Amino acid sequence: MEKKPRITVIGAGFAGLAAAALLAKDGCEVTVIEKNEMAGGRARTWERDGFIFDMGPSWYWMPDVFENYYQLFNKTTSDFYELKRLSPSYRIYFGKNDTLDVPATLDDLYQLFEQLEPGSSKNLEAFLDQAKYKYDVGMNEYVFKPSHSVMEYFDPRLAISGIKLQLLGNMRKHVHQLFKNERLRKLLEFPVLFLGATPQNTPALYSLMNYADLVLGTWYPLGGMHKIVSAMQKIAEEQGVKFVFDTEVTKIAVKNNIAEEVVTNKGSFKSDFVVGNADYHHIDQHLFEKPYCNYSEKYWDERTMAPSCLLFYIGLNKKLDNILHHNLFFDEDFDLHAEEIYTQPQWPTKPLFYACCPSVTDPGVAPEGCENIFFLVPLAPDLKDSESKREEYFNLLVERFKNLTGNDIKNNILFKRSYAMNDFMADYHAFKGNAYGLANTLKQTAFLKPKMKSKVTNFLYTGQLTVPGPGVPPAIISGQVVAKEIKKKLKKA
Repeated sequence: MEKKPRITVIGAGFAGLAAAALLAKDGCEVTVIEKNEMAGGRARTWERDGFIFDMGPSWYWMPDVFENYYQLFNKTTSDFYELKRLSPSYRIYFGKNDTLDVPATLDDLYQLFEQLEPGSSKNLEAFLDQAKYKYDVGMNEYVFKPSHSVMEYFDPRLAISGIKLQLLGNMRKHVHQLFKNERLRKLLEFPVLFLGATPQNTPALYSLMNYADLVLGTWYPLGGMHKIVSAMQKIAEEQGVKFVFDTEVTKIAVKNNIAEEVVTNKGSFKSDFVVGNADYHHIDQHLFEKPYCNYSEKYWDERTMAPSCLLFYIGLNKKLDNILHHNLFFDEDFDLHAEEIYTQPQWPTKPLFYACCPSVTDPGVAPEGCENIFFLVPLAPDLKDSESKREEYFNLLVERFKNLTGNDIKNNILFKRSYAMNDFMADYHAFKGNAYGLANTLKQTAFLKPKMKSKVTNFLYTGQLTVPGPGVPPAIISGQVVAKEIKKKLKKA
């Protein structure tokens, strides 16, 4: 029998899981080495006293990406979990007794825009038509490119598309030209926060996120976001992928420009091909010897990173009033907080924040009569992290939460767990403690991102620091792109 190519995948995040399953399906012998105790990367779970917390991603957007991935294995989403569309999608708090619930239907959305800015529904219709075009072209033409070279984009169809995609405009200008109401502007600028840059520095191309948000909708897999991880791990195992947990890669041994072995704290793995789904910077600067690094430390220091964040996972012994599953608190100055992330990095003076309460939708993630909630504050990466600073912000958030929602939770907290820069670095080797990878600025889009290709012949990078970018759907696509590239290389060998 012909010997199967041995593939080692470093890291069991979404991109690593996707690549591993597809490579095993194509006949490779695949081993995934994961530093932590479970698959999922940042999408791990934490359980305590009957509470189940998703530690990372909590928004389920672009359901088509998940469905398309499952169909590669003749599966469908409902084979793994029940998907529920949230209605309203989420709530934005602009102040006390000043909220905006984002509807799940387009008719209701047009009505909302008309109420806040008469005549604006026509502009919204045009805006969403453009956003749909960007989404369709982006998802079909752009995101599945490996972006090894700018030459991949020298295609007349893509050149024409590029003009329509507004690659050179920015989201702030695009939104402000069409809408005057500040609440509507904030609603439309909000999704770019997932991309890790200010609206002024995010290409107008990314209004495709508004299409994902407002048209495709906000969903939730009953049981929690980790249901996606379980589904992808199950698919991988059905293809024959082996998982090795609680094992940290310490070195990639290279000889004659070939990665021969992946060395861990528990032994070595001989490999014909290696996929790097751990933090790109960590692999590049710490697992490879200097001659094989793609980039210099100076290069990395000059990258614009997406934010880190401060998280609090909280178990409450009571139910909350007047709260949705997703709640955004925009009662403070959006631009000031953004400046304190990107321009003058510091702990925010008056932070915006997000509260996720999945037990509103899914009682199974908390004991009866209790509530599962977490707070998230976006922060500049590489800040000095301390318990005293975390506690200061926790008290601030609890007070703001009480004033804005009427829910006083101070005396109902069964437990809380904080998580911030130091934890991202310790658990994921996250560069500068970032949570979301690289900011999607124009200079860090497509072929201008860190390359999938390595100087080492049989090594490719995947995940949020390379193409197509941060977020769960892009990570799944990144794994698919890498698997396809390796398949082509193995055919040539």
